[in-house]
Amino acid sequence: MTSKPTSVRSPHQSSWMKGLLIAVAAAYLFLILLLPAANVFVQAFIKGMEPFLSNFNDAAFIHAVLLTLFMAGISVPLNTVFGLCAAWVIARHQFRGRALLISILDIPFSVSPVVAGLMIMLLYGRQGWLGPLFAQWDIQIIFSPPSMILATAFVTMPFVAREVIPVLEEVGADQEEAARTLGANDWQVFWRVTLPSIRWGLLYGLILTNARAMGEFGAVSVVSGNIALKTQTLPLYVEDAYKQYNTEASYAAAVVLAALAVITLIAKEVLERKTEIKDVE
Repeated sequence: MTSKPTSVRSPHQSSWMKGLLIAVAAAYLFLILLLPAANVFVQAFIKGMEPFLSNFNDAAFIHAVLLTLFMAGISVPLNTVFGLCAAWVIARHQFRGRALLISILDIPFSVSPVVAGLMIMLLYGRQGWLGPLFAQWDIQIIFSPPSMILATAFVTMPFVAREVIPVLEEVGADQEEAARTLGANDWQVFWRVTLPSIRWGLLYGLILTNARAMGEFGAVSVVSGNIALKTQTLPLYVEDAYKQYNTEASYAAAVVLAALAVITLIAKEVLERKTEIKDVE
């Protein structure tokens, strides 16, 4: 009984297929990512540097930048503390409902940011469950920075935890148990043993959290009201300026956001390289 000969691809066929796949991927990235991004920079600088820099004197633009940094400055530390706590509980303990907790942690990934903003609106609005309570204390949540912080914190919640959990599971608890055996308390174990072992995963999660916080549009637009000089972040400023036919200011703000994204990508690449070097060592 003879077996059927198996077909073997020639090196020429493999090279042709590899080149085709690379060409398709490159063309897709060019049309979807590189071409639109390049067009933003071209439109921003088409009239020269002076008109571009003049947009930085606009009070609304400056306020949008500062408010965006403020949102990131509040939500990133909050989610860093939450992410570390959640990662520790999930990675170091086995308990009933652990899988449910992990699923709940991933909700911001699956829920539309607009829906998240609507949820906050229905909870803290004037007709919401908690709105009348805050109204009695003369505290405004919706259409003010508190609701924007809540929305930003919601959409950026999973990143730190999701990056730290695999690292904690990989390093294990042997070094922590050894430190406790030698007399270290929980705080010393965290600062001297746990934190150094998860620092690259933690920094990677911080970068992703910060990038999402500064670029969030959907949830913030629902709860902020997009009021210039009050509740308008930089992504909202881009949309508002474009709708007002102030395209130069819109493109300038988009360039600033793109620059922040590039800085984030550079930091991400540096951390990934350092992590690879650390793994090799």
